[in-house]
Amino acid sequence: MSATAQEGLEAEWGRCRWLWNECVAKSRQVHVHHQAYPEDRLTCGPARLDRMLTDVRAKALWLREGASVPQQQTIRDFAASRSKALKDIKNRLPLKRRAGMPRHKKRRGSDPSLNYTRRGFRLKDGRLHLAGGIVLTVVWSRPLPAEPSSVRVYRDHAGHWYASFVVPARVEALPQTGAVIGVDWGVRETATTTSDAHDFPHPRHGFKAQQKLSRYDRMMARRKPAKGQPASKGYREAKKWRVKTYAKIARQRQDTARKWAKKVVRDHDVIVVEDFRPKFLARTTMARKAADAAIGATKQALIEMGRKHARDVRLVHPAHTTMDCARCGARAKHALPLSERTYTCTACGTVSPRDKNSARVMLLRAGLDPAGVEGTRPPGAPLREAV
Repeated sequence: MSATAQEGLEAEWGRCRWLWNECVAKSRQVHVHHQAYPEDRLTCGPARLDRMLTDVRAKALWLREGASVPQQQTIRDFAASRSKALKDIKNRLPLKRRAGMPRHKKRRGSDPSLNYTRRGFRLKDGRLHLAGGIVLTVVWSRPLPAEPSSVRVYRDHAGHWYASFVVPARVEALPQTGAVIGVDWGVRETATTTSDAHDFPHPRHGFKAQQKLSRYDRMMARRKPAKGQPASKGYREAKKWRVKTYAKIARQRQDTARKWAKKVVRDHDVIVVEDFRPKFLARTTMARKAADAAIGATKQALIEMGRKHARDVRLVHPAHTTMDCARCGARAKHALPLSERTYTCTACGTVSPRDKNSARVMLLRAGLDPAGVEGTRPPGAPLREAV
């Protein structure tokens, strides 16, 4: 990106950030007014904020120098965020599940994010022309499948700029294979399936980069500025290297998860996935290893890949999957400790690896009886619907 384009984007973000903070102040002012005068119907919706933007642009020349499209979209984003917070309050969701009211965006603590609708940008000769005379040379990751309806230009923590286009999603159906598979999530192996060829071992991307991360942590600790003092150039450089390393780890996890998901989706018609939420693992001794396994990101990649290729993806509740027998359906009286990796059924005497048994239980709960160890059905046999 050229220095001129970057300067233009940062100037545009400065105006949008100021407008966002004005919306936050107006929202808080309305809240205080409602507490003092509950009978008044003073609102803070998009229409009122649009009128505020019109009045401010008429008075402030520096705000008129920027394009109106990203400023209007800033108001739309603020209104959507505020509506979600009010809806969570109205529905009496627990505090840890609420979105929270919009807050002020600081100059140094927030990354630029500009949204442009169709009348605010155009594509010409491989370049992105934004409203306000900003021209960007885009490095395309892949060609756009259709005409985009909007684009969001943003900068990540590592200082890299991206353009995210919104286009209609297309379903690319794959040929039928007549196979089904059950997926069980874990920490020793990220995913254990009913097919040995599709097991997903722990990639350990974070563990491999730990030495480099520890080095950057020590550099930041030595150069940490005193309270109230600006950070030194060495501290900012070390922080930037640390952020880039974490970004690389995230890309590696995402790439590995998508490749595995594409393999599973390509070879199976029905995918039964354990609806496992690994958030609670963050409070256990397995927190670091569980975070490195990226179970949530892998699960999301598998679901999205299945929808893209028109596969039947079924989510199964994970309760008691390690206690049930995949052969006779009997349930053990006590939960197996994590150190015990072999499941032995006291009713029928079946002995199998613990995670493999759980993966087969997924198929049974989804209404699919596995015909063999690999979880495939006989050729031509109809698929049973989930009960």
